[in-house]
Amino acid sequence: MSGERRTRRGGSASVVLLGTILLIGAVLAAWKASSLRAAEAAAAMQPEPMESVTSAVARSRPYRQTTTSIGTVLALRSITLRNEVPGTVRRVALAPGRIVEPGALLVALDVSVEEAELKAEEAQAALAQTTLQRLQRLREHDATSQEEVDQARAERDVALAQVARTRAIIARKTIRAPFRARVGLADVHEGQYLNEGTPLTTLQGVSDAVHVDFAVSQQVAEGLRVGEGVQVFADDSTPIPAKIIAIDARVDPTTRNAMVRASIEAGATAPPPGASVRVVVPVGPATPAVVVPASALRKGPAGDHVFVLAPDKGGKLRAHVRPVQSGPLVGDDVVILGGLSAGEVVAADGSFKLRDSALVAVASTPAAGGKEAR
Repeated sequence: MSGERRTRRGGSASVVLLGTILLIGAVLAAWKASSLRAAEAAAAMQPEPMESVTSAVARSRPYRQTTTSIGTVLALRSITLRNEVPGTVRRVALAPGRIVEPGALLVALDVSVEEAELKAEEAQAALAQTTLQRLQRLREHDATSQEEVDQARAERDVALAQVARTRAIIARKTIRAPFRARVGLADVHEGQYLNEGTPLTTLQGVSDAVHVDFAVSQQVAEGLRVGEGVQVFADDSTPIPAKIIAIDARVDPTTRNAMVRASIEAGATAPPPGASVRVVVPVGPATPAVVVPASALRKGPAGDHVFVLAPDKGGKLRAHVRPVQSGPLVGDDVVILGGLSAGEVVAADGSFKLRDSALVAVASTPAAGGKEAR
């Protein structure tokens, strides 16, 4: 009997405990639901976040596709200086990097023997001239024959030719700058004996222009014309304008490329001769394209895109993601080859903060989408 009473008392305690737990759970659930409703109400009372950006109007501009080639800068005049006759060096004025004017002395060889020979030949020429004049006076009085006069004239001419020959040798042993140029590296010293044709240094002409030679494919060469402009890049700095002045008539049978020569005109800061440069060459005719500021273009895992700004049904301005096909940079702008139409307004500065359907405040008046593409 006592066991049954204990069992009934234990069951009653369990029911009371279970009821207490259920009551506490119900109270907590009611409190949580009330808190959520309060939070939702508070959130509904908060204004929607708004991002401040500048805007730009996408505009249509003519655009011409380009290709890139590697070119070499060439001086208009460039030579390797050599001595024409052998001799011993008596004077050297080859300062690497120095700019020399036409006629400036560069290397002088020993001419002491030639100078002594010249004096003797000049004396011989003077004697031959005196003899000729004497015979010509005698001939006027028929005191000598015409044959003797002719012989004296020939001897005078031979003596003068010998003088001219020796002077030419002396001049060839005095090496001067043929044009205004920059001197290259040299390894010539006084007292050094030079054989005929020894390389002395290089001279790179210094002028108002330089040439740039580069190769393009046969198809590209067919569309180029003399006088067209190209852009030369010595590094990642500002492009140097150049004009095509010649297109090789021959196509290399191995590479199927043609050589093109452009000229960098006066006033441009050209790279030194021999430097490797990047040449941007136009391809095909100009076609319409859309340009926007470079800050408007965003890149992501899904590809390039811009944020197009348009009002929603409530009249609020929102940003919408628009995938686009981007092209090259043109100054501060980027060419959009597809996905965007002229006249659409896009987010520019501050577009990195945006997401799809974000509320937008324009910080400035919409501006035209950049400079003209070329």
